[in-house]
Order: sequence, then C-alpha cells, then structure tokens
Amino acid sequence: MSIRHPIIAITGSSGAGTSSVQRTFENIFRRESISAAIIEGDSFHRFDRKAMKLKAAEAEAAGNKNFSHFGAENNLFAELEALFRNYAETGTGKRRKYLHDPEEAAPYKQDPGTFTPWEDVPDNSDLLFYEGLHGAVVTPEVNIAQHPDLLIGVVPVINLEWIQKLYRDKLQRGYSTEAVTDTILRRMPDYVNYICPQFMHTHVNFQRVPMVDTSNPFISREVPTADESMVVIRFANPKGIDFQYLRSMLDESFMSRANTIVVPGGKMELAMQLIFTPFIWRMMERKKKAA
Repeated sequence: MSIRHPIIAITGSSGAGTSSVQRTFENIFRRESISAAIIEGDSFHRFDRKAMKLKAAEAEAAGNKNFSHFGAENNLFAELEALFRNYAETGTGKRRKYLHDPEEAAPYKQDPGTFTPWEDVPDNSDLLFYEGLHGAVVTPEVNIAQHPDLLIGVVPVINLEWIQKLYRDKLQRGYSTEAVTDTILRRMPDYVNYICPQFMHTHVNFQRVPMVDTSNPFISREVPTADESMVVIRFANPKGIDFQYLRSMLDESFMSRANTIVVPGGKMELAMQLIFTPFIWRMMERKKKAA
C-alpha cells in the first residue's frame, strides 16, 4: 500500500461485471479530475489468442481437461505483482495492452488477440487502476493482494455469472451454448483455486443476486436486469462506513449483517459513487499531504 502512489484494483472473473464497475470509476475520475493509469488484467495473460489456442489443444491432447485463463500457468502473476510493487514505491512500472477486436487493434496496426509492446506507465498519474481477473491473487510465489490500497471484488452468484457469460459469448462472440458450457467446465478447478480465494482479501465485495428464477442458467433466454436483482455489499472492515447515510440515500436498502448492506440492483452504480468517492477524496488528500 502507498500514500504517494495509491492503487485501486477491481477483481472478478470474466462475465462478472467488472467492466461496468470500471465505467463507474472512470466517471468518478473524470468528475474529480483524477489522472489514473489504467491497467487491463487481460494484458497480463501469458499467451496471445493464437498461442493460447495452440497451448489449449496441446494440453487437451496430453489429457489436461482444465487448461484455462484463470490459472497460474497462463498468467504473468510475478510481472503483475512487480508492477503493483514498483508503482506503490515509485509511481512507475511496465504495462501493455491486449487488443480484443479489430477496432482496438487498428491504431496499432496489429492483429486482434495480440499484445502491444511493453511500455512505461505514464509519469505523474494520480493513482493506478487495475481491472481484471487477478487483482487479489495470493500463491506461495506471489502476494498481489497486499499492494492495492482499495481492493474491490465483483462476484455475482454463480448461476448469474454463467448466464452473463453465456449471453455475452453467444451473442457478441458467436459461440454455441455447448462451446461456452465446455469453457465453464474446463476452467472450474482454476475458478475454485484462483478466483474464489481472492474474495477473502478484498476490502469491499459487490454480489448481485437475481430475484428471478435462474435454476438452469444454460437455458435462460436473457440476463436478469438490474431491476430484477439485489446487490449485497460486504465491507471487510466497516469502521468509518456511515451505513445510516447510505440507507437514507439508497431507497429500499437494508442491513443484513453488521458489515453488509443490501441495495436494489438499479442502485448499484449510485451505491458505488456514494461509497467510493469519499475513499478517493481521502486517498488524494493523503497523497497531497505526503508530497
């Protein structure tokens, strides 16, 4: 953790909704005139798209049925921890981009599914902001979770997470239900061993819970909407959180435990604005005093 060079990390599996949380933070940064160095979790995968397909085929031929983007062997955990450590100490570090589609790849004159060259994090950023799969990973070799000053987990209930992944991969990426189901099953051991344990280390967790039947996510025709959901917000340390104020600002919210507030799904972005804007104010004030 660092006063001079703070780090915010959003962690959660693909399809969990971390991208929408990132948009909320980008709105806060823009409103508060904060310059954030953005780090994409996908850029710390070990292999590009073509290489990953080859590695997956090799793994399957060798009898490995659980080869996935979630596991340690397919990610640069040491490099991600080095970035967090170096940024916290000096405000510098190395990053790159993963080019997801032709639109992202065009300015770099590269193929989609490739990485840009490593480059220095821009000078004089106010903070580093990470969004991806592994912002709180702890293994015998690395402890990424120790570095962020604010660590947020985004964790929809598992059936909702699967529905969101099925919906995205089928409609936006053209995959079949069978192909997406195979991916879910293949990555389950890595999900259990590398994704779930992270949420023990997060400072705040957001878990969206649908209020409609999601018993069989593989036949669901649509993703439950925000208005059909509730969001469980759990604070690892509730000291200093003004729950009375949050309840007054978030209609129909209630406390389910001493460290947990439940809000209507449609109020999730507002809840984030109310909770995290003061966090960021305090970060910037401490940074200013330490300068």
